[in-house]
Amino acid sequence: MASMEALARLMRELEDQLVVCMRCGMCQSVCPVFDQTGREADVARGKLALLSGLMERMFEDPEGVNQRLNKCLLCGSCAANCPSGVSVQEIFLKARAILTGAMGLSPAKRLILKGMLANPALFDRLTEWGARFQKLLTRPVNDIVGTSCARVMSPLIQDRHFRTLAAEPFHLQVPSIDRPAGEAGLKTAVFTGCLIDKMFPAVAHSTVKVLDHLGVGIFLPENQGCCGIPALSSGDLPTFHKLLAHNLERFEAGEFDVLVTACATCTSTIREVWPKMADEGQIEAATRLARKTMDINQFLVEKTNLEPLAHAHENPLTVTYHDPCHLKKSLKVFTEPRAVIDAAPGFTLTEMADSDWCCGMGGSFNLQYYDISKGIGMKKAARIMETGADVLATGCPACMIQISDMLSQAGADIAVRHPVELLAEALNE
Repeated sequence: MASMEALARLMRELEDQLVVCMRCGMCQSVCPVFDQTGREADVARGKLALLSGLMERMFEDPEGVNQRLNKCLLCGSCAANCPSGVSVQEIFLKARAILTGAMGLSPAKRLILKGMLANPALFDRLTEWGARFQKLLTRPVNDIVGTSCARVMSPLIQDRHFRTLAAEPFHLQVPSIDRPAGEAGLKTAVFTGCLIDKMFPAVAHSTVKVLDHLGVGIFLPENQGCCGIPALSSGDLPTFHKLLAHNLERFEAGEFDVLVTACATCTSTIREVWPKMADEGQIEAATRLARKTMDINQFLVEKTNLEPLAHAHENPLTVTYHDPCHLKKSLKVFTEPRAVIDAAPGFTLTEMADSDWCCGMGGSFNLQYYDISKGIGMKKAARIMETGADVLATGCPACMIQISDMLSQAGADIAVRHPVELLAEALNE
């Protein structure tokens, strides 16, 4: 449990930030959850009003406050469109930490966050065992999308079409790398991220392949941990601090110019969240690393001599791009992934309507409010299918999971890929 001193500090910061909200209601028009439910309590303005009296409500109805705060995707749509510049995501993360500090975690979250996620080596071993036995419990349903479903229905899985764990995670295939800068004159550190490591290792391989092709040096430290956002989103500040310390120790040991990730959520967490939510003793190192961090697409476009690969294709595939919320709304990165796609021959980019509308994943939100998550996701799937695309590209593995589920349930044969995979694939030709 977080110290009372840390919780008191968060409460003071929260009170200072809440006064900025003018209750104008601009957040209503862009909130994916409100779009589904139509309830004022589900929009940012309603939650911020609730937090104005947090101290009193924490004692009157702590569970009710917690449930309303958790009914949020943390997509940042409200903050990106707020005329007052309210830091909604930061406010909600602090409020969740305060509530969890006062109430504690549920037994299930305690097991997952403190028992597994907080111990990267144990988490790796457990997921490796899960990958070995998952075929006993799942069966493929869509080979193009790459989804499976449960052999036996359960309340947790419901009717989901999900991406399974990779047969072998990236960290077993490539434990570490430390190569000097080549022609590019730059060396990058690579933060893999849990989902890419355990579900989409091809994205990590593609990242390494493209960096090698461009003459960029690579520092990939072994035994990386989670970026910490699942713990922080659940209000578990101590686990977040433990994971932050674990990762800082590994990356501070290397020399590099830029830290890159192929996960939009990890990029946003490292850049925006690590410095703001770090423990006092971690702030300097977290800030130093945050300033070096870039999305892989942004790095390729801004820091390397990335040029379109000249290969002729008689029948190029149509690809459409989904803007991850954390990439476009938090980091303002949206032209760069499209430039990476344009650099990969064999693909013609066709824009979908509302490309930056949230896909509805939201991490644990998908587990707690799947009906709402699915409603948002199916709206995204419809926009994708309208383009007639063969491939959906996006820069976030969590979005890849959600969109794969929605497209598969809709019966669409559309592959779901990362832009860097398309570029790496072209290097083989």
